[in-house]
Amino acid sequence: MPKKAIVIGAGVAGLASAIRLAQKGFKVEILEANSYPGGKLHSFTQEGYRFDAGPSLFTMPHFVEELFTLCQKPVEAYFQYSKMEEACRYFYEDGTRLIVHADTEKFAQEVESQLGVPSERVLKYLAHSRQIYETSGKIFLEKSLHKADTWLSTEVLKALLLIPSFDLHRSMHGANSSRLKHPKLIQLFDRFATYNGSSPYQAPGILNVIPHLEHGFGTFFPKGGMHAITRALVQLAEEMGVKIRYQQRVEKILVENGKAIGVELNGEKRFTDVVISNMDVVPTYRKLLPTEKAPERTLRQERSSSALIFYWGIQKELPELGLHNIFFSENYKEEFRQIFEEKTVYADPTVYIHISSKVEKEDAPAGCENWFVMVNVPGNTGQDWSQITQAVREAVLLKLSRILGQDIASLIANESILDPIRIEENTASYQGSLYGAASNNAFAAFLRHPNFSSSIQNLHFCGGSVHPGGGIPLCLLSAKIMVDTLTV
Repeated sequence: MPKKAIVIGAGVAGLASAIRLAQKGFKVEILEANSYPGGKLHSFTQEGYRFDAGPSLFTMPHFVEELFTLCQKPVEAYFQYSKMEEACRYFYEDGTRLIVHADTEKFAQEVESQLGVPSERVLKYLAHSRQIYETSGKIFLEKSLHKADTWLSTEVLKALLLIPSFDLHRSMHGANSSRLKHPKLIQLFDRFATYNGSSPYQAPGILNVIPHLEHGFGTFFPKGGMHAITRALVQLAEEMGVKIRYQQRVEKILVENGKAIGVELNGEKRFTDVVISNMDVVPTYRKLLPTEKAPERTLRQERSSSALIFYWGIQKELPELGLHNIFFSENYKEEFRQIFEEKTVYADPTVYIHISSKVEKEDAPAGCENWFVMVNVPGNTGQDWSQITQAVREAVLLKLSRILGQDIASLIANESILDPIRIEENTASYQGSLYGAASNNAFAAFLRHPNFSSSIQNLHFCGGSVHPGGGIPLCLLSAKIMVDTLTV
């Protein structure tokens, strides 16, 4: 008889975990509380406009392809994507604009032309980011940090010896200030701290590995939008025999003699050989394991930032905008201070706009665009989100109208809003945080919850709240690490 596995949650990591387990011969069942798969990575339509609801940046597609290769399936039959010629467009209040080209030489020349920064400085910085990834990032992102055998190799020893040169003991901002000099370029690369919901003024400089994921590997766009990733993984999982049950909210993980033996939902007990939680670790312990001893130090870690997102159907095409766009705050340090210290939103927030209709024309009516407008905000700790949302909306409209030179409010045909409360309700992400714990100290990576329970046998974890972190590539890697640590 094949061994059984129950996966709690059909997020990207849950789907990837189920696929890997099925490939190993497990009989796998996913129990998903929502009526749809994907967790944060789903989509919706409103009045003829289609929106990807959550993650909008696609990097490192080889981690998606790896799942199809593993299952001996032709990825192109399930999933297609194209590489973008530019990664992002940046807008500053003084009128400066920068296009980040996929070609690093071209990007470096753009920086030299617009900011007067020698192109060699940019290329040297990107080479440093690549070195961090190739020396240590690849090791620590693709292996468990909580297993002794990870540390018992010459490769890891060499990486550990080099870590001091990778700015572990100074902040991303401090390292960027030293290496880049120009305030606008520093701000551009400081922004990568938000890729794991942290502050560049607190996160360690070693996280300057993140730019390599975008500048080294490139940025991509899936045919059909970001939600095509979810659809492809669901199709692959089902073809591998995985059963996905929707609107099945697990109420308890059953533990007997220190071993996970199943789950309970709707008063029914379902037994299994292994339980994998794709839920955030905090609600996993607080709600599903209320009588078990919890790893309090881990659960009390500072949470990552959340998001306030406006989905706007825009009745016009703006050629100065690209697929990804950033409108910077003039006081970045104060913006992050208010997010992480004051737990509120700065009056002049940085604004991110994703417009998938720039690539997928059918995502908006002819002559129109679908704007995914996001501001980084703190997690929900009881703030008045109605008041905050109104204030942020006004600030965003003023900012965009000022920089783009036209009244944006008059272009909005329809609107939906997603705040931290709804993010938590929809995805069981504690406080609505997007990436689990923040990385605002030098040892945050080592304090993340491992991909297995150290006290409950046959209980494992995947997803953005555990090692190696949030974002599509790392969630996919969490599934790989989880399966590698299975002892069932």
